[in-house]
Amino acid sequence: MKKYGLGIIGFGGMGYYHCQEIAKDERLFISGIYDINENRTKFAKEQNINVYSSAEALLADKNVNIVLVATPNNFHKEYSIAALRAKKAVICEKPVTVCSSDLEDIIKVAEEEGCIFTIHQNRRMDKDYLLVKEAYEKGSLGNIFSIESRVHGARGVPDGWRQYKVAGGGMLLDWGVHLIDQIMNMLPEKVVSVYTHMFSIKYPEVDDYFKLMLRFESGKSAQIEVGTCNFIAMPRWYVCGDNGTMIVENWSCDGKIVRSKETEEHWEEDIVYTKAGPTKTMAPRRKETTEEIPLVEPDTDYTRSYKAIIDALEGNGKPLVDPKEALRVVKVIEATFESFETGKVVETNI
Repeated sequence: MKKYGLGIIGFGGMGYYHCQEIAKDERLFISGIYDINENRTKFAKEQNINVYSSAEALLADKNVNIVLVATPNNFHKEYSIAALRAKKAVICEKPVTVCSSDLEDIIKVAEEEGCIFTIHQNRRMDKDYLLVKEAYEKGSLGNIFSIESRVHGARGVPDGWRQYKVAGGGMLLDWGVHLIDQIMNMLPEKVVSVYTHMFSIKYPEVDDYFKLMLRFESGKSAQIEVGTCNFIAMPRWYVCGDNGTMIVENWSCDGKIVRSKETEEHWEEDIVYTKAGPTKTMAPRRKETTEEIPLVEPDTDYTRSYKAIIDALEGNGKPLVDPKEALRVVKVIEATFESFETGKVVETNI
């Protein structure tokens, strides 16, 4: 069995996360890391991880077959292209770039060099997302027309580069890129319009709260919301189809599907009296006409992205994330910023 060496450029929190995940795949080993932060290089040495004196030294090492780029966002293009020119396969952390033209440049170099380039969109393996994706693909709710995806916290934006615009900080590029990627991976349609509300509540340079509405060519809509000032979190997912509704409360996959057992609802003759007063339209549905299905937490494998890139190196498949899929996501992000700046709906064909 051939083993593949992986070199890491950028040994912050995500760089170390990759070290832990890579240890689960017997075909991979860590060749070493490079980071400009002395505290991180000291930490690497304490973990008995080889430390390169420069990025150039890492790229010159013949034992490095794959390069992971896990630097702040504004350095992704520079290091990805350098690694591809060194004939290495490359995994880049998300967001791969902060503008589509930079990603197009990287894709061009990868094609010129004949090297594998992919993006680490690890949230495609999240259990809560896999539940929703399965419900969509199986038609468990009938024809799904509305998807709401949210991540809420109350601790603000983490210290460091995420608070600075020049480094590609802010919640749209931090969490938004994950949620947009999930939706676009699930719905194989073009995005035809984008509209957003974006806030800088406590951090003047970057967004720390946004609401984004995507409309797809079939008429389906997706609402994506990320907030860092939410002391009561809303459900992770709320999905509506013409025959049922799905709620996923959290990453633990608490939730349920409630769907109709009858194709048509028969209306009572009289007005129904509720605590909100008389109503017919919003009266509760008769219990015998619906069924409730508990959610079963699925299995997942966060090492799939590594396995896929090794398989691709051995000619047995493709990386998990095609860079052209990531290009669509980056273009939606660009349209989102444009919508915020203009205060208007941005018509797209992405």
